[in-house]
Amino acid sequence: MDRGMPGSTSRGRLTVDVRHQGSSAVLTPEGELDHHTAEVLSAPLEQALEDGCSRLVLDCSRLEFCDSTGLNVLLGARLKAEAAGGGVHLAGMLPVVARVFEITGAGAVFTVHDDVDAALAHVAEA
Repeated sequence: MDRGMPGSTSRGRLTVDVRHQGSSAVLTPEGELDHHTAEVLSAPLEQALEDGCSRLVLDCSRLEFCDSTGLNVLLGARLKAEAAGGGVHLAGMLPVVARVFEITGAGAVFTVHDDVDAALAHVAEA
């Protein structure tokens, strides 16, 4: 939920919390990522990249739904992050969201971790 805190954005069914950990940005989307809410995640992803954070970790543990538009947002961020020498790491995906990545084959192009700590440890090694 958007609690009016810095680094938090909202549009109805999706909120995104953003925090920085070292040279990485950790984004936590909560709710449903679809064509109505894609910009709520896209904007902070773009901002993190503009701020020089090319290593992006998405804590997906609160992401309840992701459609093809949301998947395209993540794929686009991945391309931009990799072009800047980083990447997008997904952590803690719920089974319903993980299934979308499995069905589409998108899981093969992302590094997926069990949780945020594992993702951050992996990013720190890179």
